Amino acid sequence: MIDWDLAVNVGAKMAGDGPSVSWEEAADVVGELRGGAERSSPLVREYTGLVAQERTAPVLVVDRRGWLQANVDGFGQVISPLIDKLQEKKGPPSAMAQAVGSRVTGAELGFMLGFLSSKVLGQFDPFYDADGATGRLLLVAPNIVQVERELDVDAHDFRLWVCLHEETHRVQFTAVPWMRDHLWSQMRLIVGEIESDPAKVLGDALKKVGDVLSGRAEGSLIEVFSSPAQREVIDRITGVMSLLEGHADVVMDGVGPEVIPSVERIRARFNDRRKGAGALDRLVRRLLGLEQKMAQYRDGAVFVREVVDKVGMSGFNAVWQGPENLPSKTEIHEPAAWLARVHG
Repeated sequence: MIDWDLAVNVGAKMAGDGPSVSWEEAADVVGELRGGAERSSPLVREYTGLVAQERTAPVLVVDRRGWLQANVDGFGQVISPLIDKLQEKKGPPSAMAQAVGSRVTGAELGFMLGFLSSKVLGQFDPFYDADGATGRLLLVAPNIVQVERELDVDAHDFRLWVCLHEETHRVQFTAVPWMRDHLWSQMRLIVGEIESDPAKVLGDALKKVGDVLSGRAEGSLIEVFSSPAQREVIDRITGVMSLLEGHADVVMDGVGPEVIPSVERIRARFNDRRKGAGALDRLVRRLLGLEQKMAQYRDGAVFVREVVDKVGMSGFNAVWQGPENLPSKTEIHEPAAWLARVHG
């Protein structure tokens, strides 16, 4: 139903190769990012108190096409139940319908991922489990080089700063092993609730899209096409992702002053970058939900800092004891409510 190879090719063509670098510089960047990820492990462990096994998740320094391929693979894994559901209900499509439809959906997915592949600096994929791995850490070298040049910051400091953020995500999932299964179950709930009748899905979709584009409604395309039951799950996932992203931001800035002399300059300039460059960029970010993603970093970091200020890092770490201790989307904005519920 989806031409995955076409999705990768369309995305790669849209994204381009990134900044021009020599072979020597490319090799230096790859080596420094690998070293930065390894150097970050004990720093994150000491700051957070979370103990994760080392070298259980491979570190891959990739280009934009490599990031695309990794995410296409993951996307196929997540939506496989939906494809099975559609085929069970409607039967296998004709050869012509499959050939045309798969290329259309492949191109659409490629355009979306192509935009993202030029923005993402790093990503921890918790669902990768080949060869006994517990996830994998992806660092997108051309994007890191491009951003450090745009921000005009110290390249070595910036690379370690990015590694600290992404290594924190690795620690979160490997030190808290139930987190992977919890997120996976929530994602499967969303896929399982997807309506397979096109007429019902598209009933008032055009109006909703128009509301999002005009700013009359909050949310992204994902929320536009979701049911009330799915939006409840999305709210739960939003709470978790705000926690994870905010925690990583707090760690990278907390550890930063000890090992990254220019961390304040990097943070100030990077925050400006998160606002988006132009009108078109902001529109695409809004449709893809990236504006909400930026809010997750901000709101999650505020939650973590307020909780740590009240009960210390050890008290905050109660959040990792089980799914029942995770903050809801509402509690992310009301840390006192989470503290009252978990700490009494």
